[in-house]
Amino acid sequence: MRKIKNLHKAVHAPMGDLVTYRAIPTHSVEYIDPFLFLNHHGPQVYKPGNLGLPFGPHPHRGFETLTFILDGDIMHQDTGGGEDIIEAGGVQWMTAGSGLIHAEVSSEKFKQEGGPLEILQLWFNLPARYKMTVPKYIGLQKDQIPVVELDNGKVRVNVISGSWGEVQAPIQNLSDIHMVSIELQKGGEFIYNVPSERNIFFYVVRGAVQVNGQSAEKLTLVEFENEGKEVKVEATEDAYILFGHAQPFNEPVVSHGPFVMNTEQEIREAFRDYQLGKMGTWEG
Repeated sequence: MRKIKNLHKAVHAPMGDLVTYRAIPTHSVEYIDPFLFLNHHGPQVYKPGNLGLPFGPHPHRGFETLTFILDGDIMHQDTGGGEDIIEAGGVQWMTAGSGLIHAEVSSEKFKQEGGPLEILQLWFNLPARYKMTVPKYIGLQKDQIPVVELDNGKVRVNVISGSWGEVQAPIQNLSDIHMVSIELQKGGEFIYNVPSERNIFFYVVRGAVQVNGQSAEKLTLVEFENEGKEVKVEATEDAYILFGHAQPFNEPVVSHGPFVMNTEQEIREAFRDYQLGKMGTWEG
């Protein structure tokens, strides 16, 4: 079995009226290469006539994002031409690469009607050779994501990027990052092997599980050692987890706000390029 290094509780970091927990980085874990950042928004219920999500136009360069919409929706727009509304059960993958400006807000329907909202956004680093790749956006609704059922249907694996066993995901990314979300009924269990040299990302969104003999409840990031391969998970109550793995890049990480690069000079260049309009001009 993979050895567990530590359990990290997400920290409460509200954004106005948006309930937010940050799982990484926190005081106890900076990042798990190449997994850089996870914000967990909600769960909460918005009243009719709300203002929705607060993420208006802002730039990014040097990394990728994966957004999970568990409840509610996201209306996405970017200067690379991406435009979409993704509803509950869907995901968005954005490669910021050389840079773009984007907005992630709630649809007019959600703002008018309100309803439950729970959304998570995970950032992946890009290796130096891909930092300046052409930006790209992929939006997938729930019915476009392959599902693998295990343990007589008690475990449902939503295969988002890379693969799960023989099942290929609809997103094949630049850095061979494999990501799934997994819904477990109480008592449901699975075993999955990850090569020991690859880093694991494991976050409990809802419920509670036993993972390799340790209990982990909601809002917990499980950090693994690079020893052993087997990951065994059993749900001690109905649960929802994010599970992924990737080869670490072992490169310098220099971040400032919306940019993640390898050097301070590259960060300065990113700010300059944004100010010069090289990441696009917002027309929204």
